[in-house]
Amino acid sequence: MLDLIWIHSRRVSPQYSMANSHLQLLLYLFLLTIKISSSVQTTLFHGGFLLDITKDAQTLQYTTQLLIGTPQLPTKLVVHLSGQSLWLNCAHSSSSRHFVRHGSLPCLMAKSGGQTPIVPSPSPTICDVHQENPITGSTNFGDLAEDIVTVSDGMGVDRFLFLCSPEYLLKTLATGAKGMLGFGRSKIAFQSQAVNNFDIPRKFSICLSSSEGFIFSGIGISKSLSYTPLISTHGHDGYYVNVKSIKINGRKLVLQPIRGVEISTVVPYTTMKSPIYGIFTKAYVKAASSMNMTMVAPVAPFGVCFSSQRKVPEIELVLQSEVVKWMIQGRNSMVQVSDSVMCLGFVDGGLNMRGSVSMVLGGYQLEDHILEFNLATGMLGFSPSLLREGDSCSNMKNAVVSTPLTL
Repeated sequence: MLDLIWIHSRRVSPQYSMANSHLQLLLYLFLLTIKISSSVQTTLFHGGFLLDITKDAQTLQYTTQLLIGTPQLPTKLVVHLSGQSLWLNCAHSSSSRHFVRHGSLPCLMAKSGGQTPIVPSPSPTICDVHQENPITGSTNFGDLAEDIVTVSDGMGVDRFLFLCSPEYLLKTLATGAKGMLGFGRSKIAFQSQAVNNFDIPRKFSICLSSSEGFIFSGIGISKSLSYTPLISTHGHDGYYVNVKSIKINGRKLVLQPIRGVEISTVVPYTTMKSPIYGIFTKAYVKAASSMNMTMVAPVAPFGVCFSSQRKVPEIELVLQSEVVKWMIQGRNSMVQVSDSVMCLGFVDGGLNMRGSVSMVLGGYQLEDHILEFNLATGMLGFSPSLLREGDSCSNMKNAVVSTPLTL
């Protein structure tokens, strides 16, 4: 049934009206909720599945691996939390790859809510969708394709939608990476397609680590979380929260609330707009001085460094209320750049940060915390540092996979 409808959708006439196209799009999205059967064994961990995450030491990017195409080739991808699609360089041929035409329902779905118009093209050409390398800022239009993608223990999707990108878009990605895996809120982002194809809840949890991290798609993995609303920022489909205030060792900084703080897996360290960074570092240096910390020459990309010591000031991000705080302590605030020097792991983003945001929470500050993105409720759940509680991402992963449910 689903296959027949899909084939019909590829024959949609470009002369159909916009209203008719939208009705077909709604029908297509409804049909996608049907779970696609698989001839291979599917293993679900508590109603979801795991992706292993590895940190690249050189680029500080977080990568995972999927099996894509026929034959099924291991494909290394950089995890992009706010990314709107899976995009990759399609240099390797695949006998099961098919390109999607303009005016088809998958094309309309891929372009809905994006920067490109969703009006079907009058010519029967391949559907092109906007794509970006957020690290370099390079953009292009990728050809929308579909192919077999296996995500975990035989869990495969026969017609997973992704973008074929030019090779130059791979510049600055981790060695061996063939593209990026987006977990944003678009209809062709990885999580959206996983929800539609595997009938799992609309949430995922991520635990980044300098060693073994993971992403768990499906129901939550921890009840010991604090929650804050995920907010919408005009023109952006990533994940943002409001920060009402920042405190250092309990002292509140003289700052206006920061609306729309982005949570990012491709920005290595928390980045602040210059005026905020100046106030923040001045207050931090003052708190460090009261703790007899010794400043030393800064080491790029950091602006504030000290002689190494164990105890350092604590940073609090106060979210929607005084009782909901994101604590940044020790391991998540200081970067050990040598045996004797450590630097405050925050960087100056200048006056014109990309995306018109004033602050981005970077990967280093996210490490060893569980972050649960609940797309159904629009809430972010976050844990205290696992390391301070004697735990780790690796231990959490082992706990999740210890009792698999095999279908």
